[in-house]
This record gives sequence, structure tokens and C-alpha cells, in this order.
Amino acid sequence: MSKKINAYAIVFGVVAAIIIVAAISAYLSGSGTHSENLSLSNLKDYGPAPAIQGISAWINSNAINLSSLRGKVVLLDFWTYSCINCIRTIPHLNAWYDKYGNNGLVIIGVSTPEFGFEKNYSNVLSAVKRFGITYPVALDNNYSTWNAYHNQYWPADYLIGKNGNIREEQLGEGNYAQTERDIQALLANASYSFNSTLTNASLGVNFSDIHSPEMYLGYQTASEHGTAIGNAEGFHPNQIVEYMPVNTVQPNKPYFSGEWFNAPDSMVSFNNSRLILVYYANKVNIVAGTAGTATKITIKLDGKSLNQTYLGADDRIVNGTAVAEINQSRLYNIVSAPSYGPHILEIDANPAFRIYTFTFG
Repeated sequence: MSKKINAYAIVFGVVAAIIIVAAISAYLSGSGTHSENLSLSNLKDYGPAPAIQGISAWINSNAINLSSLRGKVVLLDFWTYSCINCIRTIPHLNAWYDKYGNNGLVIIGVSTPEFGFEKNYSNVLSAVKRFGITYPVALDNNYSTWNAYHNQYWPADYLIGKNGNIREEQLGEGNYAQTERDIQALLANASYSFNSTLTNASLGVNFSDIHSPEMYLGYQTASEHGTAIGNAEGFHPNQIVEYMPVNTVQPNKPYFSGEWFNAPDSMVSFNNSRLILVYYANKVNIVAGTAGTATKITIKLDGKSLNQTYLGADDRIVNGTAVAEINQSRLYNIVSAPSYGPHILEIDANPAFRIYTFTFG
């Protein structure tokens, strides 16, 4: 962005010299506020931001009251730690906090759980450390703040200006460059100075090349989100079901074989448990945990053991076989291919493996 400097007005004495030197320094460093593209005219005014309320615990901070932050710019980020869309947003939030945190921007992560295990303080704390989050995080376990904002999305970002009003909303991931410009406009309006160069807004994901939707595998969550499993046996709530192997599979439908317990939000492996899925994407992630002690799964792709080329971040090769250790409830990346395309995924699970969802990148 260009900077307009009005440094040629006729001013007398030392004051004029100081103004000129300061203006040139700001121009060369890229700091200061910019009139171009930093207008508030494109930002709406949604009225006063509701208070942060009903919080179970705080991480990285004592309790925060929004009214105490008047004069600053606040970014309220609704997230949950097993959500891949939220995880992909976190590096941008971290970068903005590093860049603007000492220049008027306050970021508050509102952790609102999708699954029961995300209410656990230790689980959230572990995720905060794993993702390198240093801004304050509030555990909204009872959805009090979520409901106050009438929010429905993970992630969702609400930008609050210096007077305490919501000035912009970003629902879902993406639009990082525009969000940063909005942050800069609000900071400039609040008389803060900053380096105007945008941080890296690369997503690293080609959404148009992903042809598999998020899939929920509990009998209740599958019904709520429209996931259909391929097995003729279907779901049998709160029962152990023996699923018969099938000869033909359709894309984007999970197929089970062996014994699986049907829970409201997940499927739990029992005996000879296997899961097959035909998908079209680059990365495969699962939200998974255990129904007891740590367990493991083995992973095949297109009928072969997963090799280094396709190995996920949470896999390792053991005696020529790709294995993922499942020891806590979180998102696991189990396939990371060099390009987008169709594949057949096979998961063989030891007992007590609990799977909640498939997500793709």
C-alpha cells in the first residue's frame, strides 16, 4: 500500500524538522497508519458486543471484561481444538497477535466444545500449548458466550472496535487478508501505529479440489449432519453391531466391518474392526480418541500399506506398516498426499479405538 506524506507544509524551526524526519522514517519502515484502504466506510456497525459470559476457566489470562478494553481493537475467535477449520486459522491469529498485540489488538479465543472431551481443561490447555497460542483463551463450556453472539460456526471471528461495537464478522475460515485490513483500519481509527505490510495469508488448501465432505460417525451426529454410512446394517444406538464386509463401496460413504459399538457421537472398535472409505482429497484427518487406554490403528491406501510419500503427520512406519498411536482425544492427520485425487482408505483398529469424524484437506 502507498503512503501519502504531507511533509512540505511551511512550518518554522525545530518542530518542522522533527515532523519531516518522523514522516520519512515512518515511510521507510512501512509503519504508521495509512489513509488508503484503511477507511472504516466498508465496515458495518452491528451494535454493542455482548459481554464474555458464563466462562468455566481461562488460559493465558485472568478473567477479561470487554468493557475494560475500550479504546483497543478486540478480535473474538470462536473455536474448538479438534476442528480442522479452526486449526488452519490459528497460525494467522498467532501472527496477528505477534504483530499487533503490543499495538492495540487484543485477541481472545473462545473455546466452545463440539464434543464432550473438548470441555476438559487439561485437553484444551494441551492444545493451546501444542498450537503455540499465547493470547487469552476462555472455556465457554456451556455455550453462554456462543449464544450471546448467536453464533453457529467454528471458527467465527468478531472484530470489535474502540467503542465496543462489533464492526465486522468472519464466519468460517478464509479471507485472512481482508480480515487483517479490517484490523488495520480499526487500529488506525483508534490512533495506533503499525507496520502495514500484511502477514502471509496463504491457506495452503485448494478447497475446489476437495470432493469429500466432513463426515460424522456417531448415530446422533451422523443424523444431525447428514452423514450416511454404507452398511446395510445401519446404526443401532448404544449397541455392539457386527458389520458384514461388502464387495462394492461408494465414494464418500464410510463402510464398517467387524464389531463396532454405536455411540451417539462416535463409533468404538471391538473385534476385527475395520473401516473403509473412498474419498477425493489431499489430506485425511480423523477426530479420534480411546474408550480406555491408548490404542493404535494401521492404515492402508489403495490396497497397500501407507508409505512415506503419503504418511500423515501422526503416523509412523513400524515393520513396514503405517501405524497411528491414539492416546488422547484430538484431531489426527493420517494421510498427507503430494496431490489431490481419489483413494481407497482402510483402517484396521485395535479394540477401544473411538472415531468421531473424518475431515479433509
